[in-house]
Amino acid sequence: MQRKTGDNRIFANPFNREYWRLALAEMKDPRMLAFAALILALRVALKPLNIPIFGDLKEGVGFIVNAFGSMIYGPVVGLLSGALSDTLGFLLFPDGVYFPAYMITEMAGCFVFGLFLYRAEITVPRLLLCRFTICLFVNVLLAYPIHLWYYRAVMGKDYSIAMIRVVKNIALFPIETVILAVVFRALLPPFKKLGYTVTGGDKLRFTRKHIAALIALTVIGAGTVTGYAIYSYNTTSLSASYTSEQRLNRNRALEKYVLKEHPDLAEEDTVCIIESAYPRAFRPEVTYQVAVYRADLSGAEQPEALMTELEGLSKSKAASRAELSLLFREEIVLSSENAKEPEKGGETE
Repeated sequence: MQRKTGDNRIFANPFNREYWRLALAEMKDPRMLAFAALILALRVALKPLNIPIFGDLKEGVGFIVNAFGSMIYGPVVGLLSGALSDTLGFLLFPDGVYFPAYMITEMAGCFVFGLFLYRAEITVPRLLLCRFTICLFVNVLLAYPIHLWYYRAVMGKDYSIAMIRVVKNIALFPIETVILAVVFRALLPPFKKLGYTVTGGDKLRFTRKHIAALIALTVIGAGTVTGYAIYSYNTTSLSASYTSEQRLNRNRALEKYVLKEHPDLAEEDTVCIIESAYPRAFRPEVTYQVAVYRADLSGAEQPEALMTELEGLSKSKAASRAELSLLFREEIVLSSENAKEPEKGGETE
C-alpha cells in the first residue's frame, strides 16, 4: 500500500506546518483509517495480556502496538485511537468503574509516540527520548492527578502515590526501549516496502553512547520521580484517607493531648477535629492541624451518642454542625510511631 498523498518526506521535528498538514490528511485516507482500526483492535485484544513482575505488579505489551501504529498514522489519528482504545478496552474487559478521564493518558501516549516517530528517521536516540517522555511525563506526572481525581470522585477517598508503581515506569524504561528497538528493527523494512512507513530500521543499532544515554536518562528519571514522590508525600494529608473508625480514634487521641496541654478545658464538652495530618519524608513526625470545639449537648436525648457522633466528624462536617462552637486551632507535632497513623494507600499505573 502506498500512501494516498504519495509524499514520503521525513521531518527532523514536528515543528513544521507541512508535518501537521500531512498528519491531518491521514484522517481523510480510508486505507490509513482501516489500518488504524486494525491496530486499535490489536491493542484492545492485548489489554488483558500482562507480564507478571512482582506481586500484583504487571507490565502490559500494548505499548509496542501503540508505538508502531502511532508511527504510521501520526499524532492526530493517534489521539482518536487512544480515546477509542480506552473506551473499547473497558467495555470488553471491564475492571472497576469506568472513568472517562483515564482516556487522557491513552491519548497522550499515542500523541507523544506520534510526535516522535511519525515521518521521522527512526533512531535509537529518538526511541530513547520518546519512551522516556512517556514513562515520566505521561505515566507518572500526568497519570497521578488523574488517579487522584478518580479516587476522590469515585471512591470517596484520597489517593497516595504507590512508589512501587512509579519505580516500575522508570525501572522498565530501558527494557521497554530495547524491546521497541528490536521490534522496529524487524518490522520497519517490510512495512517500508509495503508503503506504510517512510523509513527503514537500519539506524536502530545500540552503541556505547546509546547505552550511556540510556543509563543517564534512567538516573534522571529516578531522581525526578523520587523528588516528585517526596513532594507528593509531604503535601498529602493522611486525614483524607481515614476510615470512620480511624477518624474517631484519632480525634479522640488528639483530644486527650489537647486536654492535657489545656487543663482549663472541660473534658465532657471538648471536641477535637483533625483538619490535616501531614507526614514528612525521612522524618518520624506527623504535623496535625487540630480544631478545638466546645460541644453543646443540652437538650440531647442521648448525650453520649451525640458526643461520639461529633467526635467522629471530619473537618468540613464539623464546621457545619450547630452543636459545635470553635474555640481555637492548634498545630501539634507527634512522632508517627506514637501517632499510629494508618498507612497511605492507592496505586498508579
